[in-house]
Amino acid sequence: MTLEIAALEAGYGGARVVQGISFAVPQGSIVTLLGPNGAGKSTTLRAIAGLVKPRGGTVMLDGARIDGLPADAVVRRGLALVPERRELFPSLSVAENLSLGAYIRSDRAAIAIDLEMVFMLFPRLKERRAQPARTLSGGEQQMLAIGRGLMSRPRYLLLDEPSLGLAPLLIAEIFRKLVDIRAHGTSILLVEQNAAAALNVADHGYVLETGVIRLEGSAASLAADDAVRETYLQ
Repeated sequence: MTLEIAALEAGYGGARVVQGISFAVPQGSIVTLLGPNGAGKSTTLRAIAGLVKPRGGTVMLDGARIDGLPADAVVRRGLALVPERRELFPSLSVAENLSLGAYIRSDRAAIAIDLEMVFMLFPRLKERRAQPARTLSGGEQQMLAIGRGLMSRPRYLLLDEPSLGLAPLLIAEIFRKLVDIRAHGTSILLVEQNAAAALNVADHGYVLETGVIRLEGSAASLAADDAVRETYLQ
């Protein structure tokens, strides 16, 4: 049971942003994509999630092709994207934002169980369940975005820059929660510029530069690699 990306190509207009990359996210793992701005990390996630149509290659989810499917069909197959900058509904309450994460589901009893699971994972969301999302702090908004993604009950969670704009203590808290999410059975593909935080929780990593994978290896080996340390861990 694996999310497998093979020879993926994607871009916008005449720009070829992702240039034939291949990697995998085994079930039960956290895999991270590292790289500078403009490397193609977010485009890769969007192509996997069905928000950008791939120009080539395949995306296989548990043995079935999902490349080319619309985004809602990808969610129904068991994959959820938590986008960069969260994209919450600011005037809706925390509870309403979470409910929208379960829009593909009709199993009300199971939805209620998953809601309590999100509240157990992020107790501050339960305390603020009636507040509009816009009144939350940056860290709380990131928790809400992750919780909303979990409400579709995904087998694979794609996270785009969860540390963006957060203070170091909040980054550490969010990344500890990613380990808890994995422990509950959800595999994670993590796009992150904070390489130290990402490699601290990941099992395996890939370094993406100008749309091409330049390095790959276990998180420990990448953290010890001189080139990675010099470029990303200073």
